[in-house]
Amino acid sequence: MQLPLVVGVDGSDASLRAVDWAVDEAARHGLPLRLVYASLWERYEGAVPSGSVERPSEQVMAEHVVASAAERARRRGPEVKVSTGILPEDAVSALLSEGDNATALITGSRGRGELKGMLLGSVSLAVAGRAHCPVVVVRGDQAGLAGTHERILLGAGDPGTAADAVRFAFREAEARGCVLDVVRAWRGPSHLIPGNGEPAGEPEKQATAVLDELLREAMTEHADVRVRPAAVEGPAHRVLVDRSAAADLVIVGARRRVGHVGLQFGRTGHTLLHHAQCPVAVVPQRV
Repeated sequence: MQLPLVVGVDGSDASLRAVDWAVDEAARHGLPLRLVYASLWERYEGAVPSGSVERPSEQVMAEHVVASAAERARRRGPEVKVSTGILPEDAVSALLSEGDNATALITGSRGRGELKGMLLGSVSLAVAGRAHCPVVVVRGDQAGLAGTHERILLGAGDPGTAADAVRFAFREAEARGCVLDVVRAWRGPSHLIPGNGEPAGEPEKQATAVLDELLREAMTEHADVRVRPAAVEGPAHRVLVDRSAAADLVIVGARRRVGHVGLQFGRTGHTLLHHAQCPVAVVPQRV
């Protein structure tokens, strides 16, 4: 049984862009699509007099939102199987629960009612930081959203916590038939200079060694994927944000510690979710 791509919808422009992106992604991978609207409106259903045929306005809106999103999805990808759900829960809890039976969760960068000046909505941030399946936050410029760069960007983390992100990146590049750029950022401590007994190029060599270890198995399994590994000097969050301008998707791993409460990703993932110029995939690795 193929698990669906689950998209959180709320009628906002950002969620509609997420629907469009998810339809294309579902078509590439041959996956079904599930569109979910979540709200606590049922808590207030008692405000409607018993026997009244009038439905709560929030319920009417929810039905309209999911129906419109489903029609939009079917027009864009007639071959994609689309289902919908309206859930009486807060959006974060509902999406996290849906993620337990999803290939990935897809959200827009901001939801309905959130301030326009916000770089990233609270629901998207919470879901990306807590879900146990991959989460894609659909953001960025038109070229990145449309996939015209034909390039996927993977931020290479440590081998022990990035294996699932690597597998995700190779599958994505293979499905798209595009180049996979893999970047490992490194920074040279100030004491590593010629003449002090330490080789100046050691951090770069270590970064290259990590790339080799991280990619070896996946490159064998996905021999047709064109891979361009690079060890790049600089802070990882800045390097990846800069390079996201020429990518269709940037992918990073994230630790998921069992029993840990709160958002679980580092500075690099947090920065990308707020500033990347293309969609961002956060792929969890349980440790």
